[in-house]
Amino acid sequence: MNPKAPIESLILTLRDQKVILAADLAEIYGVPTRRLNEQVKRNADRFPVDFRFSLSAAEFAELQAQGIVTADGRMVLRSQIATLKRGQHAKYPPTAFTEHGAIMAAMVLNSPEAISMSVFVVRAFMQMREQLAANAAILKRLVEIDKTLMEHDSALRTIWTKLQPLLAPPPEPPKRRVGFLRENEK
Repeated sequence: MNPKAPIESLILTLRDQKVILAADLAEIYGVPTRRLNEQVKRNADRFPVDFRFSLSAAEFAELQAQGIVTADGRMVLRSQIATLKRGQHAKYPPTAFTEHGAIMAAMVLNSPEAISMSVFVVRAFMQMREQLAANAAILKRLVEIDKTLMEHDSALRTIWTKLQPLLAPPPEPPKRRVGFLRENEK
């Protein structure tokens, strides 16, 4: 089964980590968010802080602010955030799972769909990691090019300042005065 939305679009960067929200992960694995959260609580020892964490109120508010409202009034961003209607409030902030937490969630859910979809999740995280590495290589190359251009720029400035006197028109020779010159004026 393929997910409705590309998994890469569901992966966020929070606290300098690539994560996926619990509601999105539950949707991918084909279980209600409530069931995913139950299994995570029952198997809390399998989810250390580097596998999952709860969003702070500020992080949650920032995600809500990033939402896009469609023509029919629906908010489109993340399923847990989008399901809240106007005036409703989430009882608890959403949980974010890192790549390892998402894999562990598939293991504790132990449904055939969760196990098969965990492959898609792992591939999405791997693809994002490869894209970041490629971006880092591109940025490194751009820095090298910029450095080279700066060196060329300073060399060209030096050449230009040395050429300026040569490009200036020669001074006009002094005009010869009409009349007789005295001995000391020759």
